[in-house]
Amino acid sequence: MSETKKRKVHTPEYKAKVALEALRSGKTINQIGQEFDVHPVQVGLWKKSLQEQAKTLFEGKRGPKPVDAQSQPERLYSEIGRLKMELDWLKKVRDEPIMMRQDWIDMKDDLVATTRQCELAGVSRATMYARQKRKAVDEDDLRLSRLIDEEYTRHPFYGTRRMVVVISKAVGYRVNRKRLQRLMRQMGLQGMAPGPNTSRAHPQHPVYPYLLRGLEITRPNQVWSTDITYIRLANGFVYLVVVMDWYSRKVLSWRISNSMDASFCIDCLEEALRNYGKPDIFNSDQGAQFTSAGFTGVLQREEIKISMDGRGRAFDNIFVERLWRNVKYEDVYLNGYATMGELMVGLSKYFVLYNTERPHQSLDYNTPDSVYVSASGGGALIIDKFKESPKTEDQKPVCTTALVDQLDG
Repeated sequence: MSETKKRKVHTPEYKAKVALEALRSGKTINQIGQEFDVHPVQVGLWKKSLQEQAKTLFEGKRGPKPVDAQSQPERLYSEIGRLKMELDWLKKVRDEPIMMRQDWIDMKDDLVATTRQCELAGVSRATMYARQKRKAVDEDDLRLSRLIDEEYTRHPFYGTRRMVVVISKAVGYRVNRKRLQRLMRQMGLQGMAPGPNTSRAHPQHPVYPYLLRGLEITRPNQVWSTDITYIRLANGFVYLVVVMDWYSRKVLSWRISNSMDASFCIDCLEEALRNYGKPDIFNSDQGAQFTSAGFTGVLQREEIKISMDGRGRAFDNIFVERLWRNVKYEDVYLNGYATMGELMVGLSKYFVLYNTERPHQSLDYNTPDSVYVSASGGGALIIDKFKESPKTEDQKPVCTTALVDQLDG
């Protein structure tokens, strides 16, 4: 009988070191996980926890006076603090899946006993002792993710069924559909077609109506929009977010991150507001990053109208969707970046080229910068037309969507 491996428990100092590395280094989550022998999911959780708790460092008053820890009031305050800490710890994990809750339990924590942690998290203590070390990142998954990324960029309306056919032909064997679903879910990709729950936001986040249908865009800073895309590297993947002005197609700001959370999206929005003022309307999809209180709170603070794409609407944010194709085919795929540092340098050069040098067909071959500054030569208008057309084989009318200007080619 093989000996059961002991679960590796990390100290708080080690967790902080890994979380800081995820925040400040130019490495992907997968690379950091392999370097520190920690599962990538755990690295992302530690990074998120560090970001959420960093603000507490500055909440206390300056110059606290030393107190007698043995006095009765201080013992009571200490007990209250311990209970509050346990409640805060419980709030952090109680809504997560059981596998996630197991990862939060630290069996060497001096403040909360392992038995108490298991009780609060609803996890069996025996399970914690019996857990095996997670496997390293599957190289075959990275290869499939690269193929999915390329095919999705060419045909963003492909769902998992068509992806199975295309990817299976590319690799030479039948790929399980559930595996592709898992990889696409990790990459934040889904087919651009109406379907059940395809644009489902966080259940506790408000969703705002789409305000751009039938609205003519006639000047810069009238409408801005944002979106997130996945970019593959040699040893993992990262996420890119941009803020774009619809009138001129100018990329106002951008950020990359090794985890898909709301913080780097908020940083990107704040940078655009600092450098270019504010728009009348800000449009996004219904992703949890953009419906979060932190992101919408910035827009409400600046008194900006919030617009969100409809569910299953492929063209509601068409200009940013087209930008992703340009970025990947004109830069990312040609250069094959290996690290976040290389990607940062490469994208910095590309977005300068995109804004200041690259002629845009939809702008009469002017550049986004010149159109943004001159406030002439740009514009957009999305009109929905629902009308009877020659009937298809199943005798259903066809719905057409018209863009009253050319997409950049």
